[in-house]
Amino acid sequence: MARSLAAITGASSGIGSVFARRLAPQYDLLLIARRRERLDELARELSARHGTAVTVLAADLTDRAQLQLVADRLSSEPNLGMFVNNAGFGNRGLFWETDLDAIDKMHRLHITASLKLIHAALRVMVKQNRGALINVASVASFAQRAGNASYGASKSWLATFSEGLYLDLKKANSAVTIQALCPGYTYSGFHDLLGEDRNRLASPSLWLTPEAVVDCSLAALPSRKLFVVPGWRYKLLIAVVSKLPWWLKIRLEASQGHRKP
Repeated sequence: MARSLAAITGASSGIGSVFARRLAPQYDLLLIARRRERLDELARELSARHGTAVTVLAADLTDRAQLQLVADRLSSEPNLGMFVNNAGFGNRGLFWETDLDAIDKMHRLHITASLKLIHAALRVMVKQNRGALINVASVASFAQRAGNASYGASKSWLATFSEGLYLDLKKANSAVTIQALCPGYTYSGFHDLLGEDRNRLASPSLWLTPEAVVDCSLAALPSRKLFVVPGWRYKLLIAVVSKLPWWLKIRLEASQGHRKP
């Protein structure tokens, strides 16, 4: 019997590559990202170590034609058992001072690409009544910061969309599990691409490893928990912020300046 397939976007580095390494012993893999060389290297590593069948699909998910090719591939995989919707990037700066093309590209990746790929994946998994969907959102889904409007809004959309899908799946009595994974500051290439100094962003105690984030996510899947927030400090933060009156929440957010998880 063929093994289930796990498809992972943003698989070439960071959280995505750790998901690939963690899932390789159990799943065959479809690795999706823009950087083919990194995907090929990871595929060779996992195939040699675990005997995993790994397929590489290099694609820019902000490009409509390439996005359609990935969606078509997902919808044609009858053994699709997990989809990790991880691809994403950030920007920084006051909204009106930020390059609009970069913002538009981020929204196309976080929202439009997520919409299309999740639709393709769920049509397969709901039909076979099994599988798991992991949407990698952010702590920024629940708490905004100055200089972070577009990133926080797009991740908030992904978290809210996950909640709506959870309700749809529940109403359909589907066995498919959905999770919104909401990490805070995580060691990966994310902040390096923004040219940000980690030491100025947050204290070392607030930084998570991608391994810790992925392990927390996978450990929570059997319980079918919708929102998964790795790290007790972030759990406490979200618990407190969610109870604040809106005026106090905004005052707290405004005091945090331009930092962004």
